[in-house]
Amino acid sequence: MEAITTVAVWRPEGFPSVIPGWFSEVSPMWPGEAHSLKVEKILFQGKSDYQNAIVFQSSTYGKVLVLDGVIQLTERDECSYQEMITHLPLCSIPNPKKVLVIGGGDAGVLREVSRHSSVEKIDICEVSKKFFPSVAIGFDDPRVTLHIGDGVAFLKAAPEGTYNAVIVDSSDPIGPAQELFEKPFFESVARALRPGGVVCTQAESIWLHMHIIEGIVANCSQVFKGSINYAWTTVPTYPRHSLPLSLSFSHILLYLGSVY
Repeated sequence: MEAITTVAVWRPEGFPSVIPGWFSEVSPMWPGEAHSLKVEKILFQGKSDYQNAIVFQSSTYGKVLVLDGVIQLTERDECSYQEMITHLPLCSIPNPKKVLVIGGGDAGVLREVSRHSSVEKIDICEVSKKFFPSVAIGFDDPRVTLHIGDGVAFLKAAPEGTYNAVIVDSSDPIGPAQELFEKPFFESVARALRPGGVVCTQAESIWLHMHIIEGIVANCSQVFKGSINYAWTTVPTYPRHSLPLSLSFSHILLYLGSVY
């Protein structure tokens, strides 16, 4: 009979598994791993009908917005996400005039959309306005109309062929945001887009959520007449430090190769 080998668990002194004064992002979306930030001060904590929100001052990334336990943005790296999800679609079509943003209550995407001089009207539909002073200047643009409510219902009620671009700045596909990753939602997007229009949505992590990315590509391939494109950007405080983006066109107007 072979001897039974006992493996000791490494528990060095001074290395506790939970460190007081740190925020750790733990989610079923990325099992077996977590990202932690040192908390200097809790600035806000509250709950709406849709989500729990925390804003804290971190020691390395400035102010941090957390919704339902998941980091949404930090002052230090928010530009990487906001710029890519906005400028990829708006620079891929000529002279976009009407833009719809689903989500994006921190107004970072609005800030980037406002840089495009051709844009005449910007609608944003969000369940709540998340005031974040360093990025919320987007709400000050006179072209912006804020609609507080459900993005799925807003799109269903939108007149056909209203927008040149739809940007879906959603949270992860669990809970209320799950509908924003399903085929009926993309059908509503396609109906609301003008010919030659474009939609860009966050698509989770290629390292952790390939099944979600495959589902988005499959749904968009069935709904949109044009090309389906994949891109990604690097965001240090997101899982595996990257965030894929899906870019779809309502008609074959322009083809963009995948960005790697």
